[in-house]
Amino acid sequence: MQKEGERLIPINIVDEMKSSYIDYSMSVIVSRALPDVRDGLKPVHRRVLYGMYGLGVFSNRKYLKSARIVGDVLGKYHPHGDSSVYDAMVRMAQSWSLRYPQVDGQGNFGSMDGDPPAAMRYTEARLKKISDDVLADLDKETVDFQNNFDDSLQEPTVMPTKIPNLLVNGTSGIAVGMATNMAPHNLSESVNAIVAYIDNKEITIDELMQHIVAPDFPTGGIIYGYDGVRDAFHTGRGRVVLRAKVNFEEIGNRNAIIVTEIPYQVNKAEMIARTAELVKDEKIPGIYEIRDESDRTGLRIVYELKNDAIPNVVLNLLYKYTSLQTSFSVNNIALVHGRPEQLNLKDIIHHFVEHRHDVVIRRTQFELKKAKERAHILEGFMKVIGTQDSLDKAISIIRHSVNPQAAKEGLIQEFDLSEIQAQAILDLRLARLTGMELDKIRDEYDAIMKEILNLEDILANESRRFEIIKEELLEVKEKYGDERRTEIDYSGGEMSIEDIIPNEAVVLTISHAGYIKRTSLSEYKIQSRGGVGNRAATTRDEDFLEYIVSATNHQYMLFFTEKGRCYWLRVFEIPEGSKTAKGRAVQNLINIEPDDKIKAYIRTNDLKDAEYINQMSVVMITKNGTIKKTSLEAYSRPRVNGINAIEIRDNDQLLGAWLTNGTSQIMIATKNGKCIRFPEEKVREVGRGSIGVRGITMEDNDEVIGMIVVNDVENETVLVVSEKGYGKRTAVEDYRITNRGGKGVITLNITEKTGNLIAIQNVTDEDGLMIINKSGVAIRMNMDEMRVMGRNTQGVRMINLKKNDEIAAIAKVEMDKDVEEELEEGEEGAESTQSSDADANVTPQLENNSENEESADENGDSDSEE
Repeated sequence: MQKEGERLIPINIVDEMKSSYIDYSMSVIVSRALPDVRDGLKPVHRRVLYGMYGLGVFSNRKYLKSARIVGDVLGKYHPHGDSSVYDAMVRMAQSWSLRYPQVDGQGNFGSMDGDPPAAMRYTEARLKKISDDVLADLDKETVDFQNNFDDSLQEPTVMPTKIPNLLVNGTSGIAVGMATNMAPHNLSESVNAIVAYIDNKEITIDELMQHIVAPDFPTGGIIYGYDGVRDAFHTGRGRVVLRAKVNFEEIGNRNAIIVTEIPYQVNKAEMIARTAELVKDEKIPGIYEIRDESDRTGLRIVYELKNDAIPNVVLNLLYKYTSLQTSFSVNNIALVHGRPEQLNLKDIIHHFVEHRHDVVIRRTQFELKKAKERAHILEGFMKVIGTQDSLDKAISIIRHSVNPQAAKEGLIQEFDLSEIQAQAILDLRLARLTGMELDKIRDEYDAIMKEILNLEDILANESRRFEIIKEELLEVKEKYGDERRTEIDYSGGEMSIEDIIPNEAVVLTISHAGYIKRTSLSEYKIQSRGGVGNRAATTRDEDFLEYIVSATNHQYMLFFTEKGRCYWLRVFEIPEGSKTAKGRAVQNLINIEPDDKIKAYIRTNDLKDAEYINQMSVVMITKNGTIKKTSLEAYSRPRVNGINAIEIRDNDQLLGAWLTNGTSQIMIATKNGKCIRFPEEKVREVGRGSIGVRGITMEDNDEVIGMIVVNDVENETVLVVSEKGYGKRTAVEDYRITNRGGKGVITLNITEKTGNLIAIQNVTDEDGLMIINKSGVAIRMNMDEMRVMGRNTQGVRMINLKKNDEIAAIAKVEMDKDVEEELEEGEEGAESTQSSDADANVTPQLENNSENEESADENGDSDSEE
């Protein structure tokens, strides 16, 4: 209710909120969160330094209780919470927070593990030596002062710093609608860059970067890649990638990764705890133990590795998943004449030099004023006591005066003095009237007059002022300059898969129930044809390994399901497992439908390479003999939920898929031992949603078991394998070229002993073959052990099968020198002791079985042609 005499003024709430919020935001921007470009300090830091300056706790004085300092700053300049002042002062004393700390703390001032400092009643502090140069000349009217919060005292609006504080210590702060995050730099490099700017105001940023090469963080580390640094220097914004500094050691019989420097602003304890979680969750395999062995002498984190771990691989995983690699997002925003601006490197240097120039002018003006005042007094001294007669006359005037005022007036009248000169004469001690002291006064006057001429010359000559700035900067460099702590890896860049996983050959296995894993090819021992083989994987009851393919870690895998869907994975994304591991359910890796099943795969290179994906095609075959050809470009945009690759009709399913280049030949084989060969051109390219065309005509009880794509007719041969372990190699030319859709010719003489055909593969003598059966036993063999024979034959026994075991899949693997050496070792150790196949950890090698049952009827080619 309105009281008598009161008047209500209606205000629009939108206008009031707008103006109030603008006032608030400007207060935060100018008076709290952003540094001044000239001294690099926010108000709270400036007030802490000025408060300590007022208390006289310089670097050569004794420490003072932190609570005393904080209380003084609160009561005089910064009327906020005591924690804001103490936290700011603590950070100014932490060697891992500031590149050049400004406060010398005694007591517990926290740690890199994020431990809080002791309460301010327990700690003590004083200024660091470098802060003396931040505060230098503050008493010489070099900067403007303003009233404090209650107008009872004055405080500086900026510090007359000789240290380029914004560059060397950086800063961070969140204002309203903007934020700043400025990186620290090396003092020596910064001084060199500023001196270069003073010598040539038209210097380019690239030329400045020859002096100040990159940020220099207090915790060291390595700057990985230079693009972000270049962006930050040129635009004031950039992303600098930081890595820990590491080396490898052997501790006992284990390899270890030793971290001696971590990225800036990383909490060491949190990083170690997070890494331990990732190791526990098997995101980072290969780590046996993590220990923090840091002490007062330095930082040391030990990652002890398992015996089979590759140090570089583990290290790159640590870089990828933990804070051993972080990024520092540079955002150079500071107050310029009270307004926030985005600044590049040259801008920061320009404004600092302008500030120093202003300080030098004001300091020189102050010193000139003081020198002229002193010269004026000395001139009065020489008038009065310059000769014995004048001295006697002055003494007589003083002695006969009634009071000091009368004496002053007498001196002024007799010697033509100013009031200041007369007062200085009256204040002289008698000791100054001796002859020796008179000589000193004359010498001092001569020196003062020279100093006045010098100061006037400085004020008249700009080049001299800049020379003084340079000299003082070089003195600062001499006193506080040090070596870089942060190294630069110019070759680095964005994390790529090449940094994480070596491009080694691996074996991918997919079980009938949908379990998948990748295993290093080197885990499989080579055995000669006819050997019993090794235990390859642990599977669930009634499960068996249905697909086994060779690949390299950097390739892409396209998975095609029997329902005609396509999914993507990089090979490295497939979980790694030992030879005996079961693997991971594929449903956990891709969003495959519960009742769907992977039936085909394609290995491709970079799917972002437009030329590559438009040159290549995907050719698919279904169980009922339908073939479809589509450009790889249609499958080059990975989607989480997959895409439709081919339309599948009732009672049909996708069986296989291959990558072709347009000039290949296609061969399709059926369960009953028939095979057709025709040029790829016979299959026209259709869209992703199409059904396809007939590839082979079959009898009612027959079905397609596989397809191959032949690119080198002269050197490649056709390998077919039956489910009971028989196989044979035949020249491609033994299968004559026909039209697409024919019945094909006999490729393997199917009998009860051989069983149905289960696989077809194109191979050369240099290839290796991986055979895996339904009980999980795997064997590797070289193709040069199998001779090429006629088309319509039974073939030779490729693997001895126990009881009712059958072959599940075959895959071609490339041979190299290491594999060949392993083969020789495997043959030498062929008489090893036989062990139980049920033991997953035992990998026996048995004597080669020489039972090579070849069909005698190599001439009975009963072609069943189109």
